[in-house]
Amino acid sequence: MHGKHVVLIEDEPNIAEAIRFILARVGARVTHLATGADAVAVLAAEPPDVLVLDLMLPDRSGLDILADLRAEPALAALPVLMLTARGQSRDREAAERAGANAFLAKPFANSDLLSAVRALTMGGA
Repeated sequence: MHGKHVVLIEDEPNIAEAIRFILARVGARVTHLATGADAVAVLAAEPPDVLVLDLMLPDRSGLDILADLRAEPALAALPVLMLTARGQSRDREAAERAGANAFLAKPFANSDLLSAVRALTMGGA
């Protein structure tokens, strides 16, 4: 993970800080956005190695952001790990239909988050 750039879009400050800490500890550089308002512009300006995207944000749905990314040629192949507090299968199915590469329900184990991000940065999902 050393030197990998991860963009995290998460509105819960405690969760965002925990994820940033977990990833920074293994050498990743984390850019955090608390809302999805400028997500596509930020990602286009400096495409990361992986995006960790919350499903439920205050201003835009993570599914809407993901749909915008998949429609943007430069970002269409960006690996995306979708996070949600709702672990129902319909949420997982909606995320997969929208183009998420992996899905993780909150709360999650630190090791599960690291494994998912590592798999996405190595090209596997």
